[in-house]
Amino acid sequence: MPTRILPAVADPDAARAVTTLIGQLPDAEPAGPVTDSTQLVDTLARLAAESLDELPEVVLVHERIGPVPALELIREVALRFPAVGVVLITADASPVLFSAAMDSGARGLVTLPLGYEELASRVQAAAQWSTGVRRHLGAGADTSTGPGGTVVTVSGAKGGVGTTVTAVHLALAARASGRTVALVDMDLQGGDIASYLDVQFRRSLADLAAVDDISPRVLQDAVYVHETGLSLLLAPGEGERGEEVTDRSARQIVSALRGRYEVVVLDCGTHLDAAGAAAVEMADTALLVTTPDVVAVRAAKRVVRMWDRLQIRKPEESTVVVNRHQRSTEIQPALIQKITGTRLAGVAVPAHFKELAAVVDAGRLHDLDARSTVKQALWALAGELGLVKAAADQGRGGQGRGRELVRASDRGALGLRRRGAGR
Repeated sequence: MPTRILPAVADPDAARAVTTLIGQLPDAEPAGPVTDSTQLVDTLARLAAESLDELPEVVLVHERIGPVPALELIREVALRFPAVGVVLITADASPVLFSAAMDSGARGLVTLPLGYEELASRVQAAAQWSTGVRRHLGAGADTSTGPGGTVVTVSGAKGGVGTTVTAVHLALAARASGRTVALVDMDLQGGDIASYLDVQFRRSLADLAAVDDISPRVLQDAVYVHETGLSLLLAPGEGERGEEVTDRSARQIVSALRGRYEVVVLDCGTHLDAAGAAAVEMADTALLVTTPDVVAVRAAKRVVRMWDRLQIRKPEESTVVVNRHQRSTEIQPALIQKITGTRLAGVAVPAHFKELAAVVDAGRLHDLDARSTVKQALWALAGELGLVKAAADQGRGGQGRGRELVRASDRGALGLRRRGAGR
């Protein structure tokens, strides 16, 4: 969902410059500039009367706006429209003015002449704050979209339980429903999302680790846009570079992704390091994938206890996903839930690896057939977790949602292939 930005600039030349620059920001939706303080307040009041959701996330106030002085105008906007993030544009970058702007209720300050990186950073921060306020105010049902999106981590009880397959298809399901999705390979030493999706890309998480302020442009340079529409942030090709991604840089990266994408899915693998721990702690939903065998269930119990001891995540705040489930197995999902003390996903993924073998070997996991029961189960899990848009879920439940999403996705892909053949 784009970030709506309303500039308040009196001078026509300055207004054109501001509008042109914000039009270059990723996922930005600039409105036509208002030319004085009265017009700004009236515009916001009219939008607020329709719905809180109609208000722009960010308002840019130029220092020469009139007739009300800029700081007084910021104070009035902050008091009357607390869900709007206000950013002051000024040539004075002194600590005194910065302090006065913050006291008035501004969420940031951008200095003249305008620079892309500084403007992008301030707008993103103000938009994140605005969305957080609206979530607390209970504005609308879709508050997880846009800045402040949903973060889901997928961890494995042990190697080979299907962590990456689960993460990839959760992301694909969310993307098929129309959401903007980032898929991150947080398995820093053994990550293989690139292999599953047939991707070769030199940028990785390690390239962002040394960046102090991750602007939208810096993030865009590090992300690979896959043919499915997923934005991929990959693990470093050299495993030893994984040590460069610290818990601090992981938090910064996840925050930057949350600010730009509606859904962020992180494959944390099976090895817990500082970066993975930070991601699990920050996640809205933490999944732990296991298979219904003694070794894997014991490993899942160890992971859950370790998360609890390290104060990363309480057992009741984690969700176990049972992969390769069979009705004939002695260890059933309810028993796994009792052993681990976690929540249990309502969807168990069936044991049909033969359905996956061909696409895994070809590095085309996204081409898994719509008739695959594994795909239908994983996409139904995405619906259960709220990763798909509500419109795709209405009137359906569980496995039915997964099947319908799969069919819709395959119809779109078939249409693209036909159009390509027509050319």
